[in-house]
Amino acid sequence: MMTQTNTQPAAAPSAKFKLNLRDAGTLIGLLIIVVTFSFLSPVFFTVPNLLNILQQSSINALIALGMTLVIISGGIDLSVGPTAALSAVLGATLMVAGVPVPVAILATLGIGALCGVFSGMLVAYAGLQPFIVTLGGLSLFRAIALIYTGGNPVFGIPMEFRSIINSDVFGIPTPIIIVAVIALVLWLVMNKTPLGEYILAVGGNEEAARVAGVPVKRTKVTVFIISGTLASLASLILIGRLGAAEPTIGNLWELDAIAAAAIGGASLMGGKGSIVGTIIGAIILGALRNGLTLLNIQAFYQLLATGLIIIIAMLIDRATRGR
Repeated sequence: MMTQTNTQPAAAPSAKFKLNLRDAGTLIGLLIIVVTFSFLSPVFFTVPNLLNILQQSSINALIALGMTLVIISGGIDLSVGPTAALSAVLGATLMVAGVPVPVAILATLGIGALCGVFSGMLVAYAGLQPFIVTLGGLSLFRAIALIYTGGNPVFGIPMEFRSIINSDVFGIPTPIIIVAVIALVLWLVMNKTPLGEYILAVGGNEEAARVAGVPVKRTKVTVFIISGTLASLASLILIGRLGAAEPTIGNLWELDAIAAAAIGGASLMGGKGSIVGTIIGAIILGALRNGLTLLNIQAFYQLLATGLIIIIAMLIDRATRGR
């Protein structure tokens, strides 16, 4: 017992210090992108466009926040896109059928949570690799969404719901506020609660965490539930903006989420990550794409720039680890 008590306090300050340094570096990268595009395009650094960047980044930010927790715990979730698609079509069906909007929203979030339970249980209790489980979930959830809808979109999203998503508070779009609230909650979870310590411990050294009494299996299931729920929340924002739910939405969302988490300092080896860094990473991707679009740069060059940023982020992570 004494060993556990002495080990944890020594590790926590070091991890927190490194994460703060990494966040500062990521923020500097964002500032460089903003300054560069501000000189190249007079439209970029305007309030409407900056709000547009944040709003466009909100979906990826939500997905990436859930992905960050999974990555910190030593896992990966490749099924977030199909989870969002399945949640969207089922939730939209409920709304169109006349189910009260609050009930339909809760049901949609519940579907995402159930997808997370499915993946988490297989990883934690069946001992399967997260990559394989969520790769299977990627195909499974997408197939269910396509079979359920026959491959057709679900139209007729009620204006009562759409008005919520498309509203604003003091000029700030609702999706931005939703992301800010979720990010604050997850930051508090990671820095002020035992669950945050458990997630870091499981990702840092699973066997040592088990010996120290950390509920490893329950922690793994929890992070997948959070990831699935946030994927559903992201899908609600999208269908609220589009007015329809398609079973094909969420394609490659998992890659954008992993990219945002990696840019923000999350280590794919587990045990390291930052809520603040992930938000900045999502904004970096959004700002980069917005700026290149304003400059009429073709889409495949945007992919090239995104890939280079991810590789640079990984090199920085390797350097900060001293490897």
